[in-house]
Amino acid sequence: MKLNQELFAIKLYEMEQQYAKIQSRIQICGQEDQQKVRMELQKAVDEYREHAEILRKNVEESRSRAVTELARTQLEYSQAMEKLFDGSLEQYFQPEDGSRLENQVEATTLYAEYAMDYAMQTMRHALIAALTAMDLQLTAEEQKGDA
Repeated sequence: MKLNQELFAIKLYEMEQQYAKIQSRIQICGQEDQQKVRMELQKAVDEYREHAEILRKNVEESRSRAVTELARTQLEYSQAMEKLFDGSLEQYFQPEDGSRLENQVEATTLYAEYAMDYAMQTMRHALIAALTAMDLQLTAEEQKGDA
């Protein structure tokens, strides 16, 4: 197995573990009381903040300009989505369409749906990037063999 394939195998395992955790939390919380939902929500928020802090450190401290730029892009996207999640999305729902709480529920549900859609699109992009890296590695090895 080549180096990038080993790295991809590790990342795929991490993605699989994260997906299983998300799926489990959503299924369990769909059957539990509000206290359980709030406890799982707090865990998820803590994990999110921890990852955001790692991104911030990568932006500030990485010696690699490529890592800095990739981390900055992820961080900027996260911050833009946080802004929408923290209330600005709700402004697009008209008060006469329902109560404020109903509008919050609708806005948050829509946000969750689009966040999941974005996650799937990001996975597709990751596949394209991984296959491109593999193709380039094979091309480099082929050129080495010809030399």
